[in-house]
Amino acid sequence: NSRSDSLILATFNKEEKSIKMVSIPRDSKVEIVGKGSMDKITHAHFFGGMDMTIATVEHLFEIPVDYYVKLNFQGFVEVIDTLGGITVDVPYTFSESNSKNVRNAITIEKGRQHLNGEEALAFARTRKNDNDFERGKRQLQVIKAVIDKGLTFSSVSKYDDVIDSLGENMSTNFSLGNIIALSKYSGSINDIQSLELEGVDDWSSEGYFYILDETSVQEVAEELKGHLNLRSPNQIAQ
Repeated sequence: NSRSDSLILATFNKEEKSIKMVSIPRDSKVEIVGKGSMDKITHAHFFGGMDMTIATVEHLFEIPVDYYVKLNFQGFVEVIDTLGGITVDVPYTFSESNSKNVRNAITIEKGRQHLNGEEALAFARTRKNDNDFERGKRQLQVIKAVIDKGLTFSSVSKYDDVIDSLGENMSTNFSLGNIIALSKYSGSINDIQSLELEGVDDWSSEGYFYILDETSVQEVAEELKGHLNLRSPNQIAQ
C-alpha cells in the first residue's frame, strides 16, 4: 500500500542494441486503469500494486509492458554501492534526506561528481530547487550511469553480487532464463536515449497535479512503438 516514488519506462531493441527511456512524473494526472478515475499515477501502486501500475502505463502509451523491476530505497542504494558508485553531473549544490529519511543528511556539491549509493539516491530524489520534470531527467541520468557502469564489468559474478545484495529489497518478474538471454547483449549496447514528457503544473483543482501535454504523450508513445517495431497497440513485443 505504498505510492511509487518514481516510474521509468524503458524499451530495448535487440537488433539496434539500443534503449529508450522516459520518466513519468509521479504527479501526472492519468486514468488509473481498474480504478475508473483520473488520479496521480503514483497512486496506481497504492490502489493496486504492480498490476494496476503496469495496466495504467500500458493504457497511457498503448504499448505492452512485459517486465518490471521494483526497488525500494535500500535496494537502490545497494545496487549503486555494489557497482562501486556512479558519476553524474550535479546541476546545483543541495542537501537532502538519506534513505532513512534523516533530513539534510546528504550534501552534494555542484559539478561532475562520483556518488555512492546514498548520494545517488539523494540526487535522484531531490526536487527542492526545481520540479518533477527536472527530477525525472536526473533519474534517467542515474539509470544511464548504472547501465554504463554495468557494461564495463567483464565478470558475470559481479552481476551475481548485485542480485545477491538486493534480497527482499527488489521484486521482478524477470526469470533466470530472461536474464541469461539478455546477458549476451551486455557490452554491446551502443545507444541510450532519454525521452521527455511535457506538461504543465495545475493547482486549480484539489491539490497539485502535473497535466501531461497530449501531443507530447502521443509523440513519446509513437517513438516507443517504433522502437519496439509495433504496428498496432495489440502487437506483443519480442
